[in-house]
Amino acid sequence: MRIDLGVTFVEIDLFAEIPLVAEREGEKIAVEVKSFLGNSIISDFHLAIGQFLDYRTALEETEPDRMLFLALPLDTWQHKVFQGRFIQKRLQMEDVKLIVFEPFTDTISLWKK
Repeated sequence: MRIDLGVTFVEIDLFAEIPLVAEREGEKIAVEVKSFLGNSIISDFHLAIGQFLDYRTALEETEPDRMLFLALPLDTWQHKVFQGRFIQKRLQMEDVKLIVFEPFTDTISLWKK
């Protein structure tokens, strides 16, 4: 989906509606998918977290009822750098919602709200 920021646009990878539980109606989400295929996980993280925060801010203005998730591959999530104190603290501080997926089977390993 394209979001108008006034002077430019941003594109979020995926919009979807998911059920929370059987007795509730669906919850609106947006998912920004990142591959983390660069030379440095920490550099990729810096780019991903900055983009995620910008997109979340844009969504708060245009669709405040939609929750943004950052999606990343399982091997990135399990990497020692990603599981280290710094990245985990940043994810917590910024209240980043995560989807961890297995790219070869298209299965979701973890939803973290």
